[in-house]
Amino acid sequence: MKIIICGAGQVGWQIARHLSGERNDVTVIDNNPDLVRRATEALDVQGVTGFASHPDVLDRAGARDADLIIAATHSDEVNMVTCQVAHSVFRIPRKIARLRSGAYLDAIYSDLYRTEHLPIDVVISPEREVALAALQRLSAPSTFDVETFMDGKIQLLGIDLEADCPALNTPLRQLTELFSSLRAIVAGVRRKGRLFAPEPGDQLFAHDQIYVFSHIDDVARTLDIFGKPPQKQERVTIIGAGNVGLAVAQALEARPDRIRAKLIERDRARAEFAADRLERTIVLNGDGLSAEILEEAAVPQADAVLAVTDDDKTNILASVRAKQAGAKMAIALINDPTLVPLMGALDIDAYINPRSTTVSTILRHIRHGRVRDIYSIGDAEAEVMEAQVLSTSPMAGRALRDIDFPEGALLGAVRKGDRVVKPLADTRIDEGDIVLIFALTKDVPEVERLLQVSIDFF
Repeated sequence: MKIIICGAGQVGWQIARHLSGERNDVTVIDNNPDLVRRATEALDVQGVTGFASHPDVLDRAGARDADLIIAATHSDEVNMVTCQVAHSVFRIPRKIARLRSGAYLDAIYSDLYRTEHLPIDVVISPEREVALAALQRLSAPSTFDVETFMDGKIQLLGIDLEADCPALNTPLRQLTELFSSLRAIVAGVRRKGRLFAPEPGDQLFAHDQIYVFSHIDDVARTLDIFGKPPQKQERVTIIGAGNVGLAVAQALEARPDRIRAKLIERDRARAEFAADRLERTIVLNGDGLSAEILEEAAVPQADAVLAVTDDDKTNILASVRAKQAGAKMAIALINDPTLVPLMGALDIDAYINPRSTTVSTILRHIRHGRVRDIYSIGDAEAEVMEAQVLSTSPMAGRALRDIDFPEGALLGAVRKGDRVVKPLADTRIDEGDIVLIFALTKDVPEVERLLQVSIDFF
């Protein structure tokens, strides 16, 4: 498949990294020659320096026979014009654009993106995706990562194991026997910085980070078994009233359980803007790093503090100050993945990576058809894929024990009709089943072969 990626920043880089590793013909466009050089030297991609919206630049990138264009520059307007040129001049069949401004995303203007107007097939909003990720974190406060699959029936839980976790030093096979009715599977383990798919005989140790697939009805029990009893959240403080912070506050107001939320914003005009759009949330104009403002916002009594400004260091420091002030939980928005290892040392409970959420969303729309959902884990270390089994799949009609999964992949759940089952060795995978698979990035192509859902299959 021939793909053009416009923008070689963090999101464009990760998308290029994913797709070039899957034997696609990828070309990256950016007006910064250093970013283009970095991409071509580190990845198996071609590079073109120039403005992505210019027809001659797209022509040099091979737009005349491209199958897909992803417009992910920092400018909404450039992304929109790029898709228009790609359609009108080069007839590229599929166009994805990243748009950040809420003004372009209002549902009442959705007709704007029809073919006869602005021909964009998929609009990606990083801010909305990050806001949804933040709400997911708040829904499972004792986890560092959480994502929902299979129409809300399965949750992926990222859990830090403490020294008092009752499941430590026990082979996973034995845990399965002890809790035979528990619909949960440990799919991934990160130990000393290395992520791997565990074997049944592997044990868990203190300070491991694990990824667990759990049926939604068993989430509370799963968390309890791994030493993380459920916590009820009634008081939430949000630091930063940008698009993400405002979206989270509005979503909290819309929830039936009346959460008492406070929003701190340093810029007075932005604080007033947010106050005008919120009904029950208390908006405070001040510095989220100020002890006085944190006290005024009742952070010492907060069940959770969410730091979502546009500056990573501010989010980290605000989270640290909030925990020191007495907040039960702190979540920080972190764009730079090299800062993530600091989270544990600084006692920050969870983080949100905008790049990871945006990449996951784009991949979900690229691997269309039988792939229903994709979630990128960590710094593109692994993927979770939800897909329907085709009749041509090597998995169809075979028991799980007879399927040759790669070493870095693990089947986490199977949906048969309306019923979700925990996969066992004798579980038969049939055509039409929905499967949920955890796979290290290097093993994704082999998993796609098993599913017969690679991009060029369609």
